[in-house]
Amino acid sequence: MSIERLQTKHAISTSWIHFPLHPEIADEGMPIRDLFPNRDPEDMKAMGNQMRELMKEAGLPYGKREMTYNSRLAQELGSWADTQEGGNAIHDRLFKAYFVDNANIGDKAILLEIAADCGLDTDQAKDVLDHRLFSPQVTMDWQRAWENGITGVPTFTSQELYVVGNQPFDVLLRFINHLRTLNAEK
Repeated sequence: MSIERLQTKHAISTSWIHFPLHPEIADEGMPIRDLFPNRDPEDMKAMGNQMRELMKEAGLPYGKREMTYNSRLAQELGSWADTQEGGNAIHDRLFKAYFVDNANIGDKAILLEIAADCGLDTDQAKDVLDHRLFSPQVTMDWQRAWENGITGVPTFTSQELYVVGNQPFDVLLRFINHLRTLNAEK
């Protein structure tokens, strides 16, 4: 993916800021067709094909998604994982679970399996989920997204500048170089 390539080649650091993607969805999830009830089935199929093509261009796997899930607990787990050594790996694993495996990333049992797969302490992960220990952090992230008008993911931001959506390497490189120019002028 473009951001990993930038991190490797240009020594930049990134941090995850969580985004409220359909927080209204119940724990059991919702069929995607119900999320967009007024869309023609052929349009829905075309949207899925377009997403699949975008993912392919980005070098990302993408499965046949029929459900969408509330990602709040996954975000809380991810926020905690970022504080653990090697925990950053959980983000790719959550992506795969959601976009490839069509797994319910709002289900605690699935999240604990993912934590274990990433080598994280499952007792700590269970405590984080059961007691919602990182809920305040995710709430702050959501508030930041709302305050900044962020409506899509990923959004890359620095110095009140934004690049929205999965972007090719050259677009993100121009963004980084622009930021470096701005910093050099200060």
